Amino acid sequence: MELPVAWSSLLVVAGVWNLVVWPRFLQRVAQDPRARDAGGRPTRFLVVHVVLVAVSVVLGVAVAALGLLTVTA
Repeated sequence: MELPVAWSSLLVVAGVWNLVVWPRFLQRVAQDPRARDAGGRPTRFLVVHVVLVAVSVVLGVAVAALGLLTVTA
């Protein structure tokens, strides 16, 4: 598949955005008092956000890869 450079660049930027923003968000979530219970075990709050970040990072990698693979000269 071939895409114009502008669209491919947009995909790369969107993918990189996900790779930069979501891990930083997870750092803040992990420090939130709701992330662990009194015994130090992860709460649903933390688990849900870890899954959200993991899916977003995987999609970010896929979108960035697609952008790199579809660039036309």
